[in-house]
Amino acid sequence: MDIVAQDYSYLLVSDLNGVRTITLNRPEVRNAIHDAMRAELIDAFAQAEADTAVKAIIMTGAGKGFCSGGDIGGMRARLDAPQDQVAFNGWKRQKSTHRGVAAIHGVSKPVIAAVNGAAFGLGLDMALACDFIIAAEGVKLSMSFIKRGLVSDGGGMYFLPRRVGLSRAKELIFSARIVETPEALAIGMIDRCVAPEALAEAAQAWAEQLSFGSSTALALSKQILDKTFESSDEQVFALGREAQAICYTTAEHRASVEAFLNKTAK
Repeated sequence: MDIVAQDYSYLLVSDLNGVRTITLNRPEVRNAIHDAMRAELIDAFAQAEADTAVKAIIMTGAGKGFCSGGDIGGMRARLDAPQDQVAFNGWKRQKSTHRGVAAIHGVSKPVIAAVNGAAFGLGLDMALACDFIIAAEGVKLSMSFIKRGLVSDGGGMYFLPRRVGLSRAKELIFSARIVETPEALAIGMIDRCVAPEALAEAAQAWAEQLSFGSSTALALSKQILDKTFESSDEQVFALGREAQAICYTTAEHRASVEAFLNKTAK
């Protein structure tokens, strides 16, 4: 049975079997992100990080879309600002956007984007910031920023090349073309694809599978893996040594070793 974890105006949050589902909840605008939703999203991920009962997180969208990107109303307000304020206002907004993406990417628990409908622009950037992406068949994805005269500002220029390679990432960003699920799966843009009616159950089962083990070992592994492409082998080895030393001290490690030895002794 789902348990409501927190009340928000633009999110739905529920828990099931140690998995917290955070649902973007502005279906009337295909869950477009505005400042208030972004603030709630940052808070929701902070709450999930702090709650030891939460072992994994699913992010999805209400209604027919996952997230259509940044709210057009916010774009209009930005353009209507006095010319001498546009750049600084944009800089402040970008800091807020990056805090939101960092909240998703930086949480120490596995995060699955369950993409239930179209993910465009910032919506796709946010999905790419998650550890894994499972999408419903028929979903459309697009790095649509260039159509608005913009660059990908939600981490897509960092995350997308790591999934699909640099050349393909450039092609997807420069063309802003729509990618459908068969191609997205083939190029590694998403990890799994299921029938729309199976999405929630499949995401839940996957999240439970990913979170069965030591929370400490998982968090440390995720932190190191996320730095792999920017680090030398020796830096990764050093981080691994530090992480392993911490793991040696945990109750989870002790209990698992004792259980193994007791079973072996029989």
